[in-house]
Amino acid sequence: MCARRVRPSLYLSVDIEADGPIPGPYSMLSLGAAVAGVQDADGFRAADPEERTFYRELKPISTEFVPEALAVSGLDRERLAAEGAEPAVALAEFAAWVREVSEGAQPVMCGYPAPYDWTFLYWYLVRFTGGSPFGHSGCLDMKTLYAAKARVPLRAVAKRTMPPELLPRRRHTHHALDDAVEQAELLARLMEWPGVTVNNPSPPAG
Repeated sequence: MCARRVRPSLYLSVDIEADGPIPGPYSMLSLGAAVAGVQDADGFRAADPEERTFYRELKPISTEFVPEALAVSGLDRERLAAEGAEPAVALAEFAAWVREVSEGAQPVMCGYPAPYDWTFLYWYLVRFTGGSPFGHSGCLDMKTLYAAKARVPLRAVAKRTMPPELLPRRRHTHHALDDAVEQAELLARLMEWPGVTVNNPSPPAG
């Protein structure tokens, strides 16, 4: 019997900036994505994260916002209300871009950490396009990936605890595209990093 061939995974580093903790009452204001690499039966191959990218700024979907959350991105809600893309248009363009760059592979959204960005991204995709090119679970959290490879508790993970050779050269700016590109570099290094090995204890003397 022939083994079933598994489709490659195309890893897309995604970062969003929002004005609150959850989608619906609050808004996703910008969305950036970069192709980070592909993994198949032969292993992982990194891509140039600046080569294939996507970026949009969106109109807010409500009047509510958390000032502290808005301040992180530095985006102007009044400007976005006038000039930002309609969410339905921006998310349709994003879904089309994902399908284009992942032709022949299964797209996987990657983030550091992924849960916050995934929550907004998935909600917006379903709300404004009716579905998600990632399915309901095509998401990889880089913090979890590092914790598993480093053999440390997840809640102990922070970039400052990582080996220097894993850290991206690019700065984290809280601009969604800048950060998506930065995170793509981190993902590539994490995928290629062998991790921490644990020596088996010697068997007791008999």
